[in-house]
Amino acid sequence: MRYITPKQAGELWGISERRVQVLCVNGQVDGAERFGGKVWLIPKGTPKPLDGRTKEAKQRKNNEQSEEYRCHI
Repeated sequence: MRYITPKQAGELWGISERRVQVLCVNGQVDGAERFGGKVWLIPKGTPKPLDGRTKEAKQRKNNEQSEEYRCHI
């Protein structure tokens, strides 16, 4: 599998390298692995995680909560 660095991911996703690192630490980047305790490696082709502040992310969260509610009824 091919990997990219947080810097490369940031350039692809239009965000800073530091923001990518924070997303990795929070477990929001699918397949991200820490190498040697310092460097994050992200599988090439991994999509940018949703920003929780956007309208799309809020709608998705509401849909997931509605789905959970329906499952408990």
